[in-house]
Amino acid sequence: MIDGFRDAFRLPDLKRRILFVVGALFIFRLGAHIPTPGIDPDAMAGLFGSGSGFLGILDLFAGGALRNFSIFALGVGPYINSSIVMQLMAVIFPALEKMQKEGEEGRKKITQYTRYGTIFFALVQAIGMTTWLRSVGVFGGGRFLTAVAVTAVTTGAIVVMWLGEVMSDHGIGNGTSMLIYAGIVARLPEAVIGTARDVFVHRQINPIVALIALVIIVGVIVGCIYLQEGQRRLPVQYAKRMVGNKVYGGQSTFIPLRVNTSGVIPIIFASSVLLFPYTIASFFEGGTADIIKQAFSPSASIRYSWVYFALYILLIVFFAYFYTAVVFNPSDLSNNMKKYGGFILGIRPGKPTTEYIEKVMNRITLGGAIALAVIALVPNFMSRVLVIETFYFGGTAVLIVVGVALDTIHQVEGQMLMRHYDGILKRRGKSGGLL
Repeated sequence: MIDGFRDAFRLPDLKRRILFVVGALFIFRLGAHIPTPGIDPDAMAGLFGSGSGFLGILDLFAGGALRNFSIFALGVGPYINSSIVMQLMAVIFPALEKMQKEGEEGRKKITQYTRYGTIFFALVQAIGMTTWLRSVGVFGGGRFLTAVAVTAVTTGAIVVMWLGEVMSDHGIGNGTSMLIYAGIVARLPEAVIGTARDVFVHRQINPIVALIALVIIVGVIVGCIYLQEGQRRLPVQYAKRMVGNKVYGGQSTFIPLRVNTSGVIPIIFASSVLLFPYTIASFFEGGTADIIKQAFSPSASIRYSWVYFALYILLIVFFAYFYTAVVFNPSDLSNNMKKYGGFILGIRPGKPTTEYIEKVMNRITLGGAIALAVIALVPNFMSRVLVIETFYFGGTAVLIVVGVALDTIHQVEGQMLMRHYDGILKRRGKSGGLL
């Protein structure tokens, strides 16, 4: 692995991409520590010290910037919300769907609309968060300072959106996911030290309970790796064909169908959708607004929290199918196989092959979506059953970290293999075997 990373820096283009990502992440982490005017840091720390599950989730997608209510406090949330809306609208409105299929020009228009939506969501969320923080005594500025805070946070969300886009274009991996990944990893050392202090110094956590939590986290990490790398292999046979004096085809291969084609997108999208009603309800006090805030908060009492978790599971399953349908087209795969003389053993080419692939894909997507939901609910299990609320590091965070890390490594390996370098995870010995 060390040799693989060393080889990666020997390639000028790959080295430039990696250093570009590091520089962009440095800017993001720097902005996460620039506080917004009018915020009381001590009151904000006390608010997070109360163990609010809602704030933990929101801070997770803000990359830790919400904890200081910095200029990047909204993180990638507005951009994700806008992306969800645009993808759903593309399904509903044929004009947008046609625009998506127009190639590069169509994608540019969709991207531009997504940016406008990001500004709208950022403005709404900035006003909502500032109003709510004022109501709990964390923000103490007047009208002018409120306008400055809303402008600063909205502008910060636009900068984060820009960082994510340029990282995707000029770096390695998905820029938006990398920003969330960086926020989680940056908080990990502090979280581990704080938990160790609560176990061995303050004696607030039973060592046995902490050991059980550690075993659960390790199990979740292993489960995430299997889920991200798991695939169903469909056997494919290619018929022999003559081209001039040469014979092509005749070999057997397989189609790898990933169990979790959508990656961490369903969890990110589901969490963002459930955060939006809470943000809107924060504009108001009492009555229906309080009920909505209770229903859409994972830290609420069991009387209300079941609504949140039921919607959470349903949205994860929905977005898993939705995103898989967006990125995976069984009809195109079937037509390509038929074009080159390939067929799945026991299945006729054409429409029967398409229906068979759809059937298999629907089954494994359901299994992957349920596994995603189970992994995402692990943090709540740890906080409610084991009474561990020192840090929000569970299924969602682990899945994002593992998923982004594996995706980035695979992209780096792809770049290296194109230039005849061995990959990072697999090194070949002189005998040709895998070491």
